[in-house]
Amino acid sequence: MIALVMFLLLMVGKNFGMSANLRTMCTICGADRSSDFFRFDWKAQRWNLVVVLGAIIGGFLGSYYLSTETVVDINPQVVENLSSLGFESAGKAYLPTELFANSVLTDWKSLAVLAIGGLLVGFGARYAGGCTSGHAISGLSDLQVPSLIAVIGFFIGGLVMIHFIFPYIF
Repeated sequence: MIALVMFLLLMVGKNFGMSANLRTMCTICGADRSSDFFRFDWKAQRWNLVVVLGAIIGGFLGSYYLSTETVVDINPQVVENLSSLGFESAGKAYLPTELFANSVLTDWKSLAVLAIGGLLVGFGARYAGGCTSGHAISGLSDLQVPSLIAVIGFFIGGLVMIHFIFPYIF
């Protein structure tokens, strides 16, 4: 389905990317009155907002109706490593409840990690000219060298995060 959608978008001259929707939503909310960056014809991007709506609806349906008893079968050594970091739900739940339960909203450390991570992801997506989905799916399918460089950077950043930074945070 992704390949079909990408082919259709390329044929009609459109680019796919989730982070572009943030700019569109900011413009809809009036950010164009204070910054030139947000002054553009957002109505031409309405089709892309359907992608966001679909991601929200799909995430809700998947979370509440499709994966209530699903557990990801991961390597026992990974479960042991995550348990040593305090993730006791590793291997027992679809998502680590230590990060995704409602109780996280009352823990200052979890809120700080989510807020700082969100700001860094937002800044990185803007600085890189798109998010991981935009570069990895749309950019690579267009054979864009900057997207290839960005995707390599995403992988290196992910490896550094998981192997060096993540253990210190938790």
